[in-house]
Parts: sequence; structure tokens; C-alpha cells
Amino acid sequence: MLNAVGREIPEELGMPYKGEMLQPSGRAAGHLIKAARPHEKKVLSGIKEAIIKSGLKDGMTISFHHHLREGDYLVNMVLAAIDELGIRDLKLAPSSLNNCHEPVIEYIKKGVITSIETSGLRGSLAREVSGGILKKPVIIRSHGGRPRAIESGELHIDVAFIGAPCADTYGNLNGVDGPSAFGAMGYAMVDARHADCVIAITDNLKKYPIQPISIPATLVDYVVCVDSIGNPEGIMSGATRFTRSPRELLIAELASRVIINSGVFEDGFSMQMGSGGASLAVIRYLSNAMKKRNIKASYGLGGITGPYVQLLEEGLVERFLDVQCFDLRAVESLKNDGNHIEIDASYYANPFNKGCAVNNLDIVILSALEIDTDFNVNVITGSDGTIMGASGGHSDAAYGARLTIITTPLMRGRLPIVVDRVQTVITPGSSIDVVVTERGIAVNPKNKEMEERLKDAGLPICSIEELKHRAEKITGKPDPVQFGDRIVGIVEYRDGSIIDVIRNVID
Repeated sequence: MLNAVGREIPEELGMPYKGEMLQPSGRAAGHLIKAARPHEKKVLSGIKEAIIKSGLKDGMTISFHHHLREGDYLVNMVLAAIDELGIRDLKLAPSSLNNCHEPVIEYIKKGVITSIETSGLRGSLAREVSGGILKKPVIIRSHGGRPRAIESGELHIDVAFIGAPCADTYGNLNGVDGPSAFGAMGYAMVDARHADCVIAITDNLKKYPIQPISIPATLVDYVVCVDSIGNPEGIMSGATRFTRSPRELLIAELASRVIINSGVFEDGFSMQMGSGGASLAVIRYLSNAMKKRNIKASYGLGGITGPYVQLLEEGLVERFLDVQCFDLRAVESLKNDGNHIEIDASYYANPFNKGCAVNNLDIVILSALEIDTDFNVNVITGSDGTIMGASGGHSDAAYGARLTIITTPLMRGRLPIVVDRVQTVITPGSSIDVVVTERGIAVNPKNKEMEERLKDAGLPICSIEELKHRAEKITGKPDPVQFGDRIVGIVEYRDGSIIDVIRNVID
């Protein structure tokens, strides 16, 4: 069956994406009702004891958060203990997986893990999944789609393992204190509210009660203290980086001019900036424009970075709503600035609640691995068809914002980024307004008024087809990737409908 973005979706996989957001029905799922007895101890001797007490059995679902990103030790540590206990056939449902989780491959081979539901995968694990190492397709959800699935009961978590930089002896947790401080605990908060059993693992155990509290003891079953849950320096790896590249700085300058001349850049606007080099550079350009025009942003949303924090400190942004810190300066800001507010992933982007934060966005800047002539965006599979990224909050923020800008180089290496058809659709073209490259800017034809505004401002506007032509004139047209018939990944849109599938790559 063809869905609304022209992708063939086998009927047995579920509801195909129809182009309009599905409307929810029914009631939210809850967790088990439990009661702690007076003076009952929650601190256990180790991870194995906690797993045994949790009642984890073959066939259950376990979850983790990815706030430590490439610095995470917890997933590998817990899976090693589960393996030693002989538990098998588990569903692994983390908020995301990174290069540091390569050991998961061995646990798949051993039968400890038999299915994965996540936002993304990277490195060797992603390549193995792309090749079909799992018996069941990996399910890819956005940062808003994951809490939607959890709260609806579609994804039921039996045991959540939550790495906590600070925990007290009764199970109150925060992410801003201790040697492994990573900041906001937005993804973990959802798991803690809905899992049948919550195991907090910390390397910084304190007396009861700690302050601040991100996840309260009322949601936590057990606490385990280990030597280290991870390296907080790792939160800056991956997509988060600063740039001195002339090409990226040009893209950033053009993107900032798009924003300034969009009609949306006015006092009280709201924004979400990405963590890539061009996105971070846009912040510098916007800062100067805001000072010159004497305007302030009402709030910044995201993933928060150090350059973003600078805007808050200078009074150019009134508040931050933060689901995840992308560097250590953001961690310090969350800890010390009352206008830097921690939110959970459901509050951030769940489409099936009464007011997620992305719904109030004016401007968002996002990146792309590929974008096609229908403005569909791919951020998860590379040019060779293998999984190498994450859905993240891409489709969530793009849907909610009044102005969605994609910043991307026109080419990477000898490969064009603007193509006839992206390998995998994560965000539909209907959510994209403007594509900014170093060799031209394309405006979605649905937004004629925006196109005229930007032309009048002297920006280098052209069609998306012309961008594709300019790229191919330099790179040539790449050979199509050869895929097999086996589906190794199912990509859900944020409402749970299926927007695309990922098939195995033939070497």
C-alpha cells in the first residue's frame, strides 16, 4: 500500500502515514501500583540483585535513556549482568543508541536481545541491524513518538534502568550534580512514570533528600551505586560540534538572513536550534540581529547548547525549556539558572497530549542527510542505505514550527544531498518551509508568500530542482543503492503511522 509520501508499506505492518495527524482515542496506560513500607531500604548491593528483585524474565522489555550519549556506560554494564543471569529474548527500548553501544551486537547474537525500539542507532550496531542481524525489524520513533507509544501502552516497559548522576538513598534523582552530571533527564522522566519497575543506577549516592529532584522517589523501586555511569564529556560528541568551515559559516549566514526576513523574527518569537556546526553558528548571527533590533525571544527549546546559553545569559531569550543538555555549559546553566527549565520528552514533543512545547515554536533549524525534490527529509540512513543516525525530534519540531528551515551543504564528498528521492523519509516535505545550502536557497512551493519575502530581501532563491541540478552537475548522479526484500527497520511518524520502511542493503 502506498502511503502519503509515496512509500510502499506492507499492510501487515500497520497504519500507513496518511498525511494528516492521526487523532488519539482511549486512555493513557499506567504503571503497576506499588507501596513502599516505612523505613524500607531501596539501596541494593549491585545491578544483579536489582535485576533479580525487579522480576525481569525472558521476553520482557527494558529501557534506557541516552543523555550521556557517547559517554554512556550503563547499557553495556546492565546487559552484561542480564547475560550472566541467563535472561533471554528481551526487547531493548532505549531513547537512542550510539557508537559506544557496539557490545549490543554480541548480546543480539547470544539471544539476550531479540528486538529493538529506539530513535536511532550508530556505528557497528547500526550496520549490523541494517544487514539484518535482528529477527524483527527495529522500530524507529521520534522523540515525541516514543512517549506517545509509552503513554498509550503501545510500548510497555517492564524494567527501566535509569542512569542518575545524583541519587539519594530513597530514590530521588537529578542530572545536574555529581561527576557524571549530564543535565536534563527529559527522556528518563517518561520511562520512570510508566515502567513497572524502575532501577536507578548512580555513581553519586547522597543522603535523603537531595535537591533539586528531577525524578521523585515515588517512581523509583531500587537504587544501585556503581563506580561510574559514564563520561559526561561524551555528551558533546556526535552531532554536537562547533565550526570554522567557510561553507558552514556561509550556510549559517544565509539561514540567519532567511529568519530575519521571514516575517516571523519579531519580539517574543520562539525558537529551537540544532546542535550541528551551521546551527550553532546561526545563533551568533541572530544574537547580533536581536541586539540591533532590540528584540527578545520568549523561549528557546531543545537540546540546549553552550552558545544557546549565551543568549539566555545576555537576556536575549527569556526562558529555556530543556529536554536534553548538549554540553557541560548547558548542564551548569540548568543547575544554576531558574529560567532554564527542565521538561520531559512528552512535554517536549508528544503529539497526543494537550499541549506539547513544539506546538508553540515559531522557528526551528534542522539538518539533513538527504532532502528530495518533494522536500522530504532523511536523517537516519546514509547514502549507502545503512542506518547511521536518529529520527530525534526532527519531525516533531518541523511539524510544530511556523518556520522550518533545513540547513545542509549541497554536497558531501562526491555525493549530492538534494536528490530525486531520499533513501528514508523521516520528516515529510509538508513540514518543511525552506532549504538553505551554500549554493542557493529553495522555498517550498506551498509557501509563496515566504518565497517573495526572501526574494525581495535579495537572497539567492531557486527551485529545489535547480539545487539538485547544481549538485549533480558537480558530482554526477550516484548509482542507486541495491536493497534486498527484507525489512530491517520500520519508521513511525510521530503519530504512530508508518512513514517508511528500511530494507536490508545488498553488499
